[in-house]
Amino acid sequence: MLAELIKELQSKKDLKRARSLQRFFKTKEEKGKRKEFFLGIPVPELRRIAKKYLNLSLPKLQKMLHSKVHEYRLTALLILCLKYENSNDENEKSRIADFYIKNIRYVNNWDLVDLSAPNILGKFLIEKDKKVLYKLAESKNPWERRVAIVSCYEFIKRNKFEEALRISKVLLRDKDNLVQKAVGWMLREIGKRELKKEEDFLKRHHTIMPRTMLRYAVEKLPDKKKREYLKK
Repeated sequence: MLAELIKELQSKKDLKRARSLQRFFKTKEEKGKRKEFFLGIPVPELRRIAKKYLNLSLPKLQKMLHSKVHEYRLTALLILCLKYENSNDENEKSRIADFYIKNIRYVNNWDLVDLSAPNILGKFLIEKDKKVLYKLAESKNPWERRVAIVSCYEFIKRNKFEEALRISKVLLRDKDNLVQKAVGWMLREIGKRELKKEEDFLKRHHTIMPRTMLRYAVEKLPDKKKREYLKK
């Protein structure tokens, strides 16, 4: 089944779009070798394909996750999300979450993080100890720090803001642009649901927040209020 999945993904590749994605994601080279390859397959098509391969085992998904091909890793994560969503077995859900954490070094681009972290870690940790998120927030790996804050999106959607605010505080001085954007995004999502919570946080911290983080956080505020925060 794994060979069939790879064959199907290869049959859908679009080299022109792949070159565009290579530039868009700004992937780096290591020692003269390309770190990541793209097939140029749109996410809706990957979602459609993923639904056909829900019976792939975790060891086979691990092989996909360890690939340098971006769409292989993304498809593996989409399958993993669907497995979690469709399961009514708490033990299986725990195995999926553990598998995700053990392979987190391969969740290494912003789309991979954003499409998987809330749907696996976020959902799994709703009523559980969240110390793993704080460990990730302290990681030297920026993708792991992004996982920590974006996982909180699932809590925010349920009007549970405390974890997102605490982790935002941990990441307040983060130097990575994509982590800054993710923190700002989560603060903005809190503001959509309870503006006072976001503003209380901004009033305490906006003067030390990186500019990118602040701009993302205030994006949906009234223009006058937005200008006031940005001015300071």
